[in-house]
Amino acid sequence: MKRIYLIISLLLVLCFQKISAQVKKWTLEDCINYAVTNNIGLKRQKLQTDIADVNFLKSKMDILPSLNFESDASIQYGRSIDPISNGVTFLQNFRNGYQLYSTIRLFNGFITLNTISANKFMLKAGLESEKIAKNTLILGIMGQYYQVLYSNGLEDASKMQLDLSEKQLFRITKMVETGKEALSRQYEIESQVSADKLSYTVAHNTTSQAITTLKQMLQLESGSEFDILMPDLNNILIIDNSFSTDSVYTLASQVLPRLKEIEYELNASKKQIAAARGSLAPSLSLGGEIFTGYYTLLNDTSAQNSFSNQMHNNFGQGVQLTLNIPIFNNYSTAKNIKLAKIRRNDNELRMEQEKNNLYTDIENACLNYNSGKDEFAAAKANYDFNTKSFSAVEKKFESGLVDVTEFSVAKTTLFKAETEALRTKLQLLIRKLTIQFYSTGEYENLMN
Repeated sequence: MKRIYLIISLLLVLCFQKISAQVKKWTLEDCINYAVTNNIGLKRQKLQTDIADVNFLKSKMDILPSLNFESDASIQYGRSIDPISNGVTFLQNFRNGYQLYSTIRLFNGFITLNTISANKFMLKAGLESEKIAKNTLILGIMGQYYQVLYSNGLEDASKMQLDLSEKQLFRITKMVETGKEALSRQYEIESQVSADKLSYTVAHNTTSQAITTLKQMLQLESGSEFDILMPDLNNILIIDNSFSTDSVYTLASQVLPRLKEIEYELNASKKQIAAARGSLAPSLSLGGEIFTGYYTLLNDTSAQNSFSNQMHNNFGQGVQLTLNIPIFNNYSTAKNIKLAKIRRNDNELRMEQEKNNLYTDIENACLNYNSGKDEFAAAKANYDFNTKSFSAVEKKFESGLVDVTEFSVAKTTLFKAETEALRTKLQLLIRKLTIQFYSTGEYENLMN
């Protein structure tokens, strides 16, 4: 019984070690979700948005009145004014005062309201900047993910070419041993196997580099194992879509954060102009205070009022109304107005430039997609033709009707046709996803 328990325990340990040794296979969705959650650049961009949120909150709080408490204490020597008799005294004395005061702006040329509006638009622009950074990151990950798929496809194709050559080498070697083939024929096919091994090694290293680059983009911890889950590329359907540049641009101009960000910054700059102009108007503030104090002569043995009595007797209130009319302020207000106008003009130019760039990007994307469809159709037809052609050449080669050179040429041609079909297929998928992104503004619904 103990032996059975020991065997079961060993089996459980081995199974656990085997499961632990398996590397998690990452899907495209896994890569994107991890990057969006952990990318340092996105976290820093979020901090910039938090700064804009703090500025927005501060501008709203400026509407409220201020409230402050102040206290001071001092010991005076020599000549001073006795606050009780209001006469001059040369005696050493101690003073202690308390004041609670509040101030509220009644009018300041609508500076506060316009600043609130400007900071609100800047906060919205910050949120759009977060989306831009996220979309840029996702776009890069998607491109690199499909690069890994392409590299892996090349590696698989190279491996198939190598397996095919080794199969023929095994067959010819047996025929040479039985005297049915010349030894030179074996040397020729061995040379082909050697070349295929080199191609496979290069393709394998390219795949490893592509996976490493994707891992670095995800900012995974050093030393962590990483590999992607390879989808069945043969089951990826290519739908014959058609896209109109103007239609896609109309949707993109409404949803893309790259335009919304500039639009919000443009609106903020207009409010900043209004806030700067507010400094030209008079400002009116209302304030109020309550105060009291304590006074005593030091080294004086005569009876003096107690601290509590003085605090009660010296209690006072005050209200003040302050009007400030700007006359000359060393060009600071005019400078602020001109700088705000420059920022507005710059944002208007940025908007026009970004619209032109967006239309150019969409137009190129649609043209590339349409040309990519033709390339993929031609590459697929070429691959199908070369598959049939190679099958015929392979049978002739096995029958001795063609030499190694013709067989090698046919095999190389098939390899090029297969890799070209894979390249055009993945390229067409990326172009289609790019156009769909322009139409939606988000990648969340495109990952599958």
